[in-house]
Amino acid sequence: MNGFKPNRPKRLKRSFIPNVATVFNMFLGFLSITLILNGEPIKAGWVMILGILFDVLDGKLARSMGLTSRFGTEFDSLADTITFCAVPSVLVYYTYVEGLPKLLGAAISFMPLLFGTIRLAKFNVATDDGPKPYFIGLTTPLGAITIVSFMLFNFEMYGDMGDPRLALVLVALVSFLEISPVRITKFPLLSLKQGRSNNLRLIGLGLVLVGLLFYQGLILFPLMAIYISWSIIQWMLDHDRLSDDTQIKSQSENSND
Repeated sequence: MNGFKPNRPKRLKRSFIPNVATVFNMFLGFLSITLILNGEPIKAGWVMILGILFDVLDGKLARSMGLTSRFGTEFDSLADTITFCAVPSVLVYYTYVEGLPKLLGAAISFMPLLFGTIRLAKFNVATDDGPKPYFIGLTTPLGAITIVSFMLFNFEMYGDMGDPRLALVLVALVSFLEISPVRITKFPLLSLKQGRSNNLRLIGLGLVLVGLLFYQGLILFPLMAIYISWSIIQWMLDHDRLSDDTQIKSQSENSND
């Protein structure tokens, strides 16, 4: 009996560590919503993007510490629903639907929340546990980044939030992509032992992050547009370009959805 008592508190504390990152992700999503409601959508956009770091961190911590659990998966999805589904919907309603009938504006704004939630639910009930070098459909963080980066790009370039008509088309496209069968190439693994292809993509990602540091909103949306467009074109030209048999071994970890 005495030998087991000291281990229980340690195990409990360790299991809580990944969930702390999830809580920060959820809090940043909530903070983004409050910023939007207080008339600061630009700040809200950057806060939401910061939430992505914690979304990635909680999954990495859980896997590296061997603490993956059903609770952690469900809790992470609930946090993602707030940060990457509710925040874009509130942002779209606040920024881009003025002049539309209220019901129509609410329906369009609801799309990121609706389709993002459907995607997260499908992700949680998926039975295929094998790692793949691609996502089926656009993930909710990537969808949220695309919508927010459109606003940030236009604000940096032109001093406004962008053409509402283009924004609403983009919202609809991103929302449908989240539940589509399109294969979206994953980002490289943070390791130099995964082969030449991964190393080259890792270098490219590093350059992108440096560019983001200096150019901020000016570079993010163009890069997201190229990334998504290239994935769609590749998928249309060759559905089997990322077959499990040839590339699954080089992608031993999968990113958090």
